[in-house]
Amino acid sequence: MGARYVGAGVRRVEDPRLLAGHGRYVDDLRVSDCLHAVLLRSPHAHARIAAIRSERARRHPAVVGVFGFEDLRARMVPLPAAGTPPPALQSRVGFQLRSAPQYPLARGRARYVGEPVAVVLATDRYAAEDARQLVEVEWEPLPVVTDPERGLAPDAPLIHPEWGDNVAVAFRVELGDAARALREAPVVVRRRLRMQRYAGMPMEPRGVLAEPDSRGGLRVWASTQVPHWLQRVLAEALGVPAHRVRVVAPDVGGGFGTKCSIYPEDLLIPILAAALGRPVKWIETRHEHLQSATHSREQLHEVELGATREGTILALRDRFLLDQGAYNPWGIVQPYNTVGHMLGPFRIRNFSVEARSVVTNKTPHAPYRGAGRPEAVFVMDRIADALARELGLDPAAVRRLNFVRPEELPYDVGLLYRDGQPLVYDSADFPATLEAALRAVGYEEFRRAQPALRARGVWRGVGLSAYVEGTGVGPYEGAAVRLDPTGRAVVATGACSQGQGHETVFAQIAADALGCALADVSVTGGDTAAIAFGIGTFASRSLVLAGNAVAEAAGRVRERVIGAAARLLEASPADLEVADGRVFVRGASDRALSFARVIQGCLPTFAGPGAAEPVFEATVYHSVPTVTYASAVHAAVVEVDLDTGQVRLLRYVVAHDCGRVVNPTIVEGQVHGGVAQGIGGGLHEEIRYDDAGHLLTTTFMEYHVPAASEVPPIETVHLEFPSPRNPLGVKGLGEGGAVSPPAAIAGAVEDALAPLGVAVTELPVTAPGLFALLQAQGGGRAPGGAAMPPSAERGGPWGQEERLKLGHLGSSDPGTPFARSSSA
Repeated sequence: MGARYVGAGVRRVEDPRLLAGHGRYVDDLRVSDCLHAVLLRSPHAHARIAAIRSERARRHPAVVGVFGFEDLRARMVPLPAAGTPPPALQSRVGFQLRSAPQYPLARGRARYVGEPVAVVLATDRYAAEDARQLVEVEWEPLPVVTDPERGLAPDAPLIHPEWGDNVAVAFRVELGDAARALREAPVVVRRRLRMQRYAGMPMEPRGVLAEPDSRGGLRVWASTQVPHWLQRVLAEALGVPAHRVRVVAPDVGGGFGTKCSIYPEDLLIPILAAALGRPVKWIETRHEHLQSATHSREQLHEVELGATREGTILALRDRFLLDQGAYNPWGIVQPYNTVGHMLGPFRIRNFSVEARSVVTNKTPHAPYRGAGRPEAVFVMDRIADALARELGLDPAAVRRLNFVRPEELPYDVGLLYRDGQPLVYDSADFPATLEAALRAVGYEEFRRAQPALRARGVWRGVGLSAYVEGTGVGPYEGAAVRLDPTGRAVVATGACSQGQGHETVFAQIAADALGCALADVSVTGGDTAAIAFGIGTFASRSLVLAGNAVAEAAGRVRERVIGAAARLLEASPADLEVADGRVFVRGASDRALSFARVIQGCLPTFAGPGAAEPVFEATVYHSVPTVTYASAVHAAVVEVDLDTGQVRLLRYVVAHDCGRVVNPTIVEGQVHGGVAQGIGGGLHEEIRYDDAGHLLTTTFMEYHVPAASEVPPIETVHLEFPSPRNPLGVKGLGEGGAVSPPAAIAGAVEDALAPLGVAVTELPVTAPGLFALLQAQGGGRAPGGAAMPPSAERGGPWGQEERLKLGHLGSSDPGTPFARSSSA
């Protein structure tokens, strides 16, 4: 394509507008005669709604209406559910998948604190807030489940009684013969690992503004990652053609997967606007976001790994539970993403995993940046480090020994990806990526200096984490490219930005494909009126799908410009070149036409038709056979204060491959942002509930996100292994930075405290938690975490002690994955 902008660190074109405060977010939008919505949410984790009494609220002079489910029953439709496995994957794995309908307002029963129960509409937000306090709800509290292990007990309260138990998803995946390989392995290590519940915290909370028009249509502005999906859902809910519903995602202040779900408010506000014939606006508060926006992570794993005494991994077996919260909006996505990414760059041919998602009385669980991958990587890196510790090997040596070699690529892992296609790595060099990270962090020098530091009472450690991430999930994304009468290009795409830099990156691609200046390209995303079909921005997919669609569409427009210019210049198209928005005859630069002149020469006049049909636009929907695979190795250096348990992150290095780099500056920004969120997951962030299901982390005073001072300088090493699966050779990057930090930090802390025998098996590694662990260890070597010889498991696949603990995970009978545990 004759790259000129692609590969250059072009400054983001959207930044001047955003940094000057000229962004237009949902809450910045004003329409006349607008009503403001405030939601009454359940204060109970589980309760029947016996009655809603709203008479006092309705008498408020500014209140227009108060509605519960029964008031809107005829308009209440369930929220859409995603994540159904494709046929090939279902056939091979045999998922047992269940979901229960969630409505915009709770129907008869609330199942988590924060579930919408009623909505108050008033002429201003303050009046609506005041009137909400006047609404009375008669509650009948029900027993609560807040722990997925307890949710499997025979006498556990049922979240959805019609199910008969609390299991939403259950499946087992087998590769090779892990049971036999573990029985025969000279060394077996086991760990019980937990990753906490946490979630995306975008700077801009969610918001929806819906305005009906005089023709029965609706305009909706939403802080969403999926405007076209929302359009389809609203059209069906309202019973109108899709073209009557225009959904716009204006400037969106962060998404991170949190805004890729369809929420109760996304349906409720447009439904109310259509019913009342007036605009309605709802803006989420931070308290509401913590309480009611989807949560993520929270998995509990029992994992064991078999290896030779030299460190070659022979088998991996895992059983895990995922705390699904009250509803399952994303089907198999989270648990299967964990399974599909667990092996990463490790060469493991015997693999067994049993997974179950268990519903509890908590906010629903859905994808957040990484979407199952940070959990997988945490498990794999922690058990690999456990092997290194047992054998007295350096963690880097275990990885050098077990990483897939470049000559083995394309490498068939032996599983299916979530799209139902074989999980085959397309391009990479995992050992080279590892060595690049080790060099950048000064690994060997650190190891040589570490004993002297410990002798001085300085407890520093280095941790490693590696991932391979499926990116660019299909099935398609669209882009439309057209030239306006001045010869400038307008690009529209179904992908929508929440800060990724789409306006810059897509303009770079289009400018190179067209042969024009970057300044002559403008990009629009997130508007269903701009392009008919789209999927959205999530799953590290925008560059792979929308980027290639932009390139192809721009290329087609370029060919049309050349064809028209050939007639005007009386030259062969083969003799023409394009540069800087001009078409010229090769070797005769004086015979040239600007894009604008070409367009003008094709427009009909009173004298007759133009030189060619004046159609200088193209729309392309780029589809992919399967995903591309990005990869990275992260290295973290920490220092631990034994007196307080405080962990200080000193250095952070990312050596990564995201295929062909379109804009290295934006790539670094994506990596840095992801790492910062991963640091939060490793050291700070946790959503906590009490036993009654009440949220304890209701503000940023309790839910701690990293301060800027806690994020060290991040060094990024770019390795480019272009993907053969798309014309641009690109891979996705949006989630990658967040995948490995929790595992790398946990490894670094454990490495720092290795002489004390401390094993880090839970996240986050907070100062109080680590201090308590140090106190419990008493400065001596930890008795736990040691490898077990094969003889210890002869009584069963997990050994007697392990089976007692694993009883909490419930039945492991693959024939009855929904059966409840026979042990408490």
